[in-house]
Amino acid sequence: MRRAALCALVGLALAFPAASWAHATLIRTSPSFQQRLQRSPRFVQLRFDQSVKAFPNAITVYTAKGHVVSGTVRPAKDPRVVTTPLQPLARGAYTVRWRVVSADSHVVSGVFTFGVRMRAPPATAAFGASGPTTREHIVRWLYFLALALVGGGLGFRLLILRGPLPAEVERRFYQVVGAGAIGAIEIGILAFLLRAEDALQLPFGNFLYGDLSPIATLRFGRAFVVMTLGFALVCALLFLAWLTEKRILLWSAFLLSIGLASGLSLSGHSAVDSGSSWLSELADWVHLAAASLWVGGLVQLAFVIWPLAPELRRTAFLRFSRLATVLIAVLLGAGTYLSILRLPHLRDLWTVGYGQVLLVKLGLVSLALLWGAVHHFVVRPALERGAVPFAGLPRSLIGESAVGVAILLVAAILVESKPPPQPLPPPRASHAAAPQR
Repeated sequence: MRRAALCALVGLALAFPAASWAHATLIRTSPSFQQRLQRSPRFVQLRFDQSVKAFPNAITVYTAKGHVVSGTVRPAKDPRVVTTPLQPLARGAYTVRWRVVSADSHVVSGVFTFGVRMRAPPATAAFGASGPTTREHIVRWLYFLALALVGGGLGFRLLILRGPLPAEVERRFYQVVGAGAIGAIEIGILAFLLRAEDALQLPFGNFLYGDLSPIATLRFGRAFVVMTLGFALVCALLFLAWLTEKRILLWSAFLLSIGLASGLSLSGHSAVDSGSSWLSELADWVHLAAASLWVGGLVQLAFVIWPLAPELRRTAFLRFSRLATVLIAVLLGAGTYLSILRLPHLRDLWTVGYGQVLLVKLGLVSLALLWGAVHHFVVRPALERGAVPFAGLPRSLIGESAVGVAILLVAAILVESKPPPQPLPPPRASHAAAPQR
C-alpha cells in the first residue's frame, strides 16, 4: 500500500507540469549577451517568459570602472518586459546586473556584458565579479586529483597490470577509480557553481535562481557540460566493465577520461591568453595527461598493489618505474615550453605572482624528481637482482604520492592565476623620407 501511494505521488508529479511554480526565465535581452555595438544603445531591455515584478533599481548598468550609467526602470505595458534608459555611452565595456521577482516570489538575478565599439568581456570578468578564491583553488585541486585517480588508475591497470588480479585487488582498483570518476562529475559541478556564484555576486540561496546562460556559453561553460556528460559515460563504462569483466570497456573508459582532460586545456590560459595556439593547447593537455598518469599510478602502487598483492609488487614497481621515466620527461618538456610561453622575461619568475607560484611548483617537481631518482637508481636495480626491498619502501611510495598530490595543488592555483601580459611588438620604423625644405 505504501509503495502504491509513493508511485501515485510520483505519477502526479510527472503528470502535472510545474509551470505554475517555476520561476521566471530570461528569454531575450537587448543588447544581447556579449554583443559588440557600433553606437550607444538608448536602453537595456529584458524579456521573460512570465510576468515579473521589477523595482526601480531592477537593472543597473556599470562601466568598466564601476560608474552607473542607467536610470530607473520604466513601467511597461507588458509585465514580462523590463526596460531601463541609458546615458549616452562612450567606447568601452559595460556590465548589466539585474534582479526581478517572479510569480512564485523567488528573486531571479543575472549578469551579462556588452561592448560599445569594442569587444565585451566574458561574464566571469564583468564589473563586480570576484577573482579566483581559496575555495576555487581547493575545488580545482580536488578536480585534478579526481582526474588522476580515474585516468592514472585506468592507465596503471591497463599498461602495468595487464593480467588478471586477485579479487580483493580488483575490488580496491574499482573503488579508487570509481571514486575518481564520480568525483570528476560532482567536483566539476561544484567548480562551475563557484565560478558562476563569483560572477553573479549573489548569496547562494539567491544564486540557485540565477540566470547562468552567459556563463554556460563561455569556453569554460561548454567544457564543463562536455566533461560532466563525458565522465558520466566513463562511470557507466566502469560499471559495465566490473559486471562483465571485459577489458575493452576499460580501454574505452581510459581513452575517454584522458581525452576529456583536454577540456581544461581548451578553456584555460593555453587557449585564450595572448600567444596561445593549437600547440600551446596540445602541450597543456599532454602536460595534464602525463601528470594524471604519474600521480594516479603512484596511488595505485602505494595503496592498492603494495598492501594487497605482495606477489605483484616487484613486477608492478619495475614496469611503473620505466613508464614514470617517460612521463617525467614529457612533463618537463611540456612544462618548460608552457613556462617560456607564459613568462616573457626570466625576472617574471620572482617579480610576478604567476612566476612565484610556478617557482613553488618547480621546487616540488625537483623534490619529486629526486625521490623518483632514488627509486629508479637504487630500488629498481635491487629488485631486478631479486633482492628484498627495504622496509621503508611503502612509506617512501606514499611520500612520493603525497608530493605528486601537492604538485596538483600548486597546479590548481597556477591555473587560476593570471600570467603576465606579453610584451607589445616594437613599432615598425617609418621608411617615409622626411620632407626637405
